[in-house]
Amino acid sequence: MKIIRLYTGDDGKSHFEDVDITLDDSGFIGKLSKPQKATSVIFRETAADYDYDWHNAPERQYIIMLDAGVEITLGDGTKRRVDQGDVLLAEDTTGQGHVSRALQNKPRKSVFITLE
Repeated sequence: MKIIRLYTGDDGKSHFEDVDITLDDSGFIGKLSKPQKATSVIFRETAADYDYDWHNAPERQYIIMLDAGVEITLGDGTKRRVDQGDVLLAEDTTGQGHVSRALQNKPRKSVFITLE
């Protein structure tokens, strides 16, 4: 399973990386990843005109896009769409951070799973 990682590099700037989450065969129930410890689950809805200037992730967290996407812009001008159904691992808790902007002109529901 592929996810998008957003992290702070040695240069103090945010970067993207595509990461493969290993799934092991668990028989008739399907394939499962290894368990990860989480500290909380947060449900969020952002407005259709959401446009959040430079910021960092407040803590390491998975963000699961439920019904709409977000465009994330990095300091070097790189932009990436994180669409409905995508999972983002936000780890850029230091450095320059990133900009987030709503896509599809509709509110976005998402789930945040904060990590240890």
